Amino acid sequence: MNVIDSNIKTVSYGLAPGPVVAEEQVDVASEEMLVNMGPQHPSTHGVLRIVLRTDGEVVLEAVPHLGYLHRCKEKIGESLPYVQYIGYTDRLDYLSAMNNNHAWSMAVERLAGIEVPPRAEYIRVLAVELNRIASHLITFGTVGLDLGAFAPFMYALREREYVLDLFEQLCGARLTLSYINIGGVTWDLPPRFLEKLTEFLDYFEPKIDEYNDLLSYNHIFIKRTANVGVVSKELAIAYTLSGPMIRGSGIPLDLRRTRSYSVYDRLEFDVCVGAGLRGTIGDCWDRYWVKMQEMKQCVRILRQCVAQMPDGAFRAKLPRNMKVPPGEVYCENENPRGHLGFYIESQGGPIPYRVKIRGPSFVNLAVTPILCRNVLLADVPAIIGSIDIVMGEVDR
Repeated sequence: MNVIDSNIKTVSYGLAPGPVVAEEQVDVASEEMLVNMGPQHPSTHGVLRIVLRTDGEVVLEAVPHLGYLHRCKEKIGESLPYVQYIGYTDRLDYLSAMNNNHAWSMAVERLAGIEVPPRAEYIRVLAVELNRIASHLITFGTVGLDLGAFAPFMYALREREYVLDLFEQLCGARLTLSYINIGGVTWDLPPRFLEKLTEFLDYFEPKIDEYNDLLSYNHIFIKRTANVGVVSKELAIAYTLSGPMIRGSGIPLDLRRTRSYSVYDRLEFDVCVGAGLRGTIGDCWDRYWVKMQEMKQCVRILRQCVAQMPDGAFRAKLPRNMKVPPGEVYCENENPRGHLGFYIESQGGPIPYRVKIRGPSFVNLAVTPILCRNVLLADVPAIIGSIDIVMGEVDR
């Protein structure tokens, strides 16, 4: 077979090494194809459908299709008392229930002028940072799983079980927790909880370096993620990305530091950003690396919470039928995936008039068509995994 040009090839018929019997020219120009990735594909991290326009192994265009998990979360918030809506926030980013509870409670407290006791604030930070570790562990495991590495997922689930055991002691639940509530937390810390937490931190902190040796520095993993799905600083700002997505591009935007809330101003920690250690700043590897480093900072924050935990009330005293004065508020916190914000409008009474949710996964997913343009088909799972979406928060 002799190639004449990029689209025409010459086909020879005959028995080698005898003479050529016949020759003809055949057009082998490739055709574009639409490929549905999801909504059941395991690499989509939920019921997400992405329609890929491909030319061979090259993805020319990727269009996310949402709505498979829509549950009218905002409208439900306009139909329930403020306290009863806590359980619904658990089901947004269901890997970060504590953080969701915290954002909603902060918004209501700011609107109603409720002061949270210091002990409750420390317990809240303790709970959300534990949840951040549990969430990032799932990211560590699933990113490796998407790219063919099965072992990291098993290690991640093993360590996450310790966190879920602590949550079970704290509030009796393991996933949808409803622990952080308006005015504080639902229950005080159980006996010896801080000692058990310290034991976990002593066990877990060295494991992070093992994870890095297992996956982060793995040659194949680096080849699959470095210089892939690069988000420049300009692109991150234009699409209002947040969380590890924007910090992976080298922008140190972290609400715990830049717009400090709760007791974060009393705690020391570093804002982790991408630095292009294995490729281009803002690539898939950088976004993954930010989460791995953030787990170390979570450990650092938790140790300070244990050391500084004050005595006192774990919840403010609130009336049984709490009514919020008229007004509106927008409040957001640093969810493991970015800025989770709640807009609430009150016309007085026990039920909100309007509720709007700013989900970080939904906003971060908007950059997918840009990142998945002119890449290989095998790069799409790496890009989607690095965005780290949870569909309960995307659809709402």
